[in-house]
Amino acid sequence: MQAVEDGAVAAWKRDHIANALQRVGLSAEIEPTATVAPATRRRATLTSMRQGKHVLLGFNERRSDRIVELRECKVLTPKLEALLPALRDLVGILLQQRDTADLALTEAQNGIELVVVRKRALALLDLETLAAFAETHDLARVAWRSTVRTPVEPIAVRRVPTITLGGVRVALPPAAFLQPSADGENLLIDRVQATMTGAKRIADFFCGVGTFALPLAASGATVTAFDGDKDAVAALAATRKTTAIVRDLFREPLSEKELRDFDAAVLDPPRAGAAAQVATLADADFDRLTYVSCNPASFARDARVLVAGGWKLGEILPVDQFRWSAHVELVARLSR
Repeated sequence: MQAVEDGAVAAWKRDHIANALQRVGLSAEIEPTATVAPATRRRATLTSMRQGKHVLLGFNERRSDRIVELRECKVLTPKLEALLPALRDLVGILLQQRDTADLALTEAQNGIELVVVRKRALALLDLETLAAFAETHDLARVAWRSTVRTPVEPIAVRRVPTITLGGVRVALPPAAFLQPSADGENLLIDRVQATMTGAKRIADFFCGVGTFALPLAASGATVTAFDGDKDAVAALAATRKTTAIVRDLFREPLSEKELRDFDAAVLDPPRAGAAAQVATLADADFDRLTYVSCNPASFARDARVLVAGGWKLGEILPVDQFRWSAHVELVARLSR
């Protein structure tokens, strides 16, 4: 969508949210889309393949295994984009004929993390190559995993990648989830904080490493954070600023009784939404809820359940951190 004028894209994404709500019989006040600048995306996963002497490095074509080669990227941060030629040389060494690998990149505040995702185990020479690459290009951390669902094995940790949330430095576990851009993250945090002004006891569902929990705690609230990702919860707990609890909210959502400990909640689920937790939130006693979503369709489905339970859907802020794509983030305020 690079050929489309920014204002038209922003309006289209706003309409995308409105249409998702309309399909489930809802409507809301939707504010103008807040759009992040180009060259701010700090996370990306590249894919690569060796074909003879030629190395393909780029992104998969939509709904395809075909790799579109990448020479430059208007979305990635300058530091990530500058690393592309060296990454192409690196996979040329690591990959055998018809071999493939994904390269997950994260730019933290103190350096870049590279996680190589390859089914074939790394040989000693591969480990030495990756450690040397980290040294040459001043990477913070390099690691390997066989699939996106298997544990990450560190190879070279020159320094632990960190980010600052709510004035607190957080040590990121390998392959940690972050918002795509720091600018987008700040837009979301500012809106969540505004919706939670005055709340004293806040439940933060799908908390990750503390994107919202730590800023809310810095504002004086007592925050209890929940997530199924053990490493993320451990990183948040290590800050000692919130109570962080490992809990699979898809299989074990907080009950209506447990929700009585809070006077407000923040919800930031993955793209699938939070049907199980929303079912109990619909009957919660408190009167303030903020829902952050990267999928208007699952948000609309969950919002319908909440509205049926007596919640009122307030204003929605669209946030476009996914430049020139069909994706859009949103922050919605709900009240009794």
